[in-house]
This record gives sequence, structure tokens and C-alpha cells, in this order.
Amino acid sequence: MEKTFYITTPIYYVNDVPHIGHAYTTLACDALARFKRLDGFNVHFLTGTDEHGQKVEKAAADAGISAQDFTDKVSQNFRDLAVAMNFSNDDFIRTTEPRHIVAAQEIWRRLLASGHIYLDKYAGWYSVRDEGFFTESELVDGKAPSGAPVEWVEEASYFFDLSKWQQPLLDFYAAHPDFILPETRRNEVISFVSGGLRDLSVSRTSFNWGIDVPDDADHIMYVWLDALTNYITAAGFPDITSDTYQTRWPADLHMVGKDILRFHAVYWPAFLMAADLPLPKRVFAHGWWTNEGEKISKSLGNVIDPYVLIETYGLDATRYFLLREVPFGNDGDFSSQAMINRINADLANDLGNLAQRVLSFVGKHCGAAVPTPGTLNAADHALLARAESLITRLRYHYDAQAFHRVLEETWEVVGAANRYVDEQAPWSLRKTDPERMATVLYTLMEVLRHLAVVTQPVMPQAMASLLDQLAVPASARTFTDIGAAGALAAGAALPQPVGIFPRYVAA
Repeated sequence: MEKTFYITTPIYYVNDVPHIGHAYTTLACDALARFKRLDGFNVHFLTGTDEHGQKVEKAAADAGISAQDFTDKVSQNFRDLAVAMNFSNDDFIRTTEPRHIVAAQEIWRRLLASGHIYLDKYAGWYSVRDEGFFTESELVDGKAPSGAPVEWVEEASYFFDLSKWQQPLLDFYAAHPDFILPETRRNEVISFVSGGLRDLSVSRTSFNWGIDVPDDADHIMYVWLDALTNYITAAGFPDITSDTYQTRWPADLHMVGKDILRFHAVYWPAFLMAADLPLPKRVFAHGWWTNEGEKISKSLGNVIDPYVLIETYGLDATRYFLLREVPFGNDGDFSSQAMINRINADLANDLGNLAQRVLSFVGKHCGAAVPTPGTLNAADHALLARAESLITRLRYHYDAQAFHRVLEETWEVVGAANRYVDEQAPWSLRKTDPERMATVLYTLMEVLRHLAVVTQPVMPQAMASLLDQLAVPASARTFTDIGAAGALAAGAALPQPVGIFPRYVAA
């Protein structure tokens, strides 16, 4: 039976330019999607843009253009970021697309037909920035908990009977302890739901930029009911009998920032339960980045631009740092010095220098061809076993979204290989025991092959370069090639070695 994996980023709101937070979330999904593909899964990796709502309507008006023209322009910024960051998404969805409008209106009809949507009047505090309603008790110094300004709103509204789903949600969380991760976020959600749920306003009449409520042109759909439906739109809904829907839904993982966890772990499961549709298997909420110890904000002028990181430090170095520096799920701090330290220590010194030493030595003293090994001794077998068994540990960490542990485990093997080089001293063996030298170098090249194959999801370009230098064909770079199945052929010609990770030296 075919192994499938459906992973999604949140769809990004188009009232701003892409920043480090957008890049971080999508990068985590990209690494996991690439890993699963290499492991034989049929992967569908979705990202996209959320394009409706009052904020967009206002931003477009301020820019003096139509809302559609505005969203066309800003949505493209997120497509461009995906190219710049070398993301491998299979689909890019926009909530202004016809396929999504059909799906969102079908969800509405299902909820209405099953008695879970009713018409009433809303009166309360509303934050345009958060696209959310708040009670008096939730306000902090007269503002939303996020610090956004609020305004009093009174209007006719359709409501979703969220209050009825408190116990079904709590029962579901109890039966599926890994549905929300990390555990701290799961506990927050359970606490929130246990405190009681209020019915949710799911339509607006005070602005026009949104999906029309079926059979009631005075109302447009509330942005979260509209936006969250994108995940099943891309799975082929409402055609639930299609192969596309059957193989993709339910999603294996929704990756989100912690600020939108409530929408994904409370509202979305309740909508799906009420529509009698399967729930996703997991929602993972990661933390936020600060910049040199300060909260990131436009007013402070310290927003981290991913394009600047790529231009300054290199693409794969940036990808490595973002997934390695902070335990995934926690908040983290970006600092230039920490980035430089990772580049120079982990990449240039540890892995880059290992590859350069080995491949340069082979090029010079083995006729630029894969050496022919003799009999392997205990040290050779031990190092190869660590490299070959790495994949088992990495599968566990990827499935737990522990990207930092993926790289820690990988670099433990890098460290072991560097110690092996020093202990075996092939430069000395060249004069005393050439056959043993060839065995040591072959062992090291095999270790490098394994390291490159399993690190492709995080640094695809750099690892492609390393595999090229090891003369590994493009057809032999998946996880089925780990171990003897993909072993390097003795005597195969090798290209001129080139450094893959230059040291960073400040201009």
C-alpha cells in the first residue's frame, strides 16, 4: 500500500511582506516533506495565502487599488519567498481561487444543514488586526490581548454553535494525546476549552471582501471559517469520493505558529466534527523568534528579512541555522554572532572540513577515484554502523518535529568521523600501509555519503554538491540507498573537490 503524507503551513495573510516567521514555518514543513519523499512517501506539501477580510480590504483601499489587484501582488511575494528559500511545496493555494470558494461554501452548507449555524445579532469588541471578537474581560488596557486596538461592533451575524463542542473536543484531545504538540501548547488548549466556549460569529455584513454566504448575499463568511477550509480544498473537497481526497485527507500535520493555535486546535476540529469530516492527525505550534534579545516589530525596525539572511550568509547556511539553533517548539533568539558561530563551527569546520580533507586526499593520493577497500576492522565497522543506523533515529525525530535533534544526532556522526580521521591518520598510512589507507578513506567516503543523503532535507543544494563530488548518481540518493545497497563503487572516477561551506568572514 502506498505511503502518503499531507503537510500544510498556515496560509499567510497578505497584508504584509514575508518575514522570518513565514520562512521558519515553511522551512520546517519543507524539511519534513523532503525527508518523507526520500523515505518513499507520496507527499503533498501545501502552502499559500489567506486573502480575505477587513484588513485586506482596508490595505487595498489605502493603496488605491482593488482588493483583487492588491492580493495578486502581495500573494506573489510569498511565492517568491518559496523560490528564494528553495521550498518544495507541491501546491500554493489562494483563498480567492474558484476551487476554494466552492469548498468553503460547501462547508457552510454542511454546517447549516446539520443545524450548527444560526442567524442572530453580534454586539461586542472586535479587533480588525486579529480578525477576532473579544469580551470585556478579555481586554487588556482597553485593547485585545495581542495589543491590537478594538472597536465596538453591532451587526447581524450567523453563529456557529461552538459552545456545544466543548466536551467532544476535550474527549478527542484525551483520546489523541499527540493531536496538539508540543505538550505545553496542548495543555494551554485544554485549559482554554475547559474554561468554556462561546458560540462563534462566522459572518460579517460591515465589509465586502470575502466569500459570499450561500443564499444570503448580505453576509460574507468570517475569515477563519473561510481560511481554515483551505486545507481540505487542496485535498480535493468537496469531491470526497475522489482519489485525491481519499489519499490526502485527513492531513498528517498542520504546522502553525503559536499565535494561531487556538483557531487550528479548537475552531477547526469543531468545524470538521460538525460537518462530519475527519480531523487532521496533528497540529504542531512552534515558537517565535526575537532579534538580538528584542521582540520583533515593525515599530522597532528590527524585522528579520529572510532575503537579507540568504544574501549575507547563504541559503543552506540560513536553513541549517534556523532548524538547528532552537529546540523546535520553543521561542528562540536570532543573533548574528550565533549564526556566524554555527556557520564556522558546524558547517565549515566540522562537516565542510571533513569532506574537504577526505576528498582532497583521495584526489591527490588515490588517482581521483574511489579507493578499493581491504578488510574492514572494528573501528571501520563501528563508524559505518553509526552512519547507516542514523536514519532510524532521524525518522523518530522528524516524526516528532524535533528538527534540532535531527541535526544534533547527525553532527554526532560528523564528530565521530572527524575523530576517526585523526585516530587512523591516513597521511601516515600512505607510507606504511597503503591498503589500510585505502580502507580508511573508503570508510570515510561512505560515511560522507550517508551524511549527505540524510541531510538533503535541510540543505539540499550543499548536499547535492557533496554527493556530486562523491560521484553518487542522482538516482541513488534516497533512503533505499542507505547501507550496502548504495555503496560507492571502487574505482569510480571523482571530480575535482570543491569546498561546500566557506567560512564566514565579516566584510
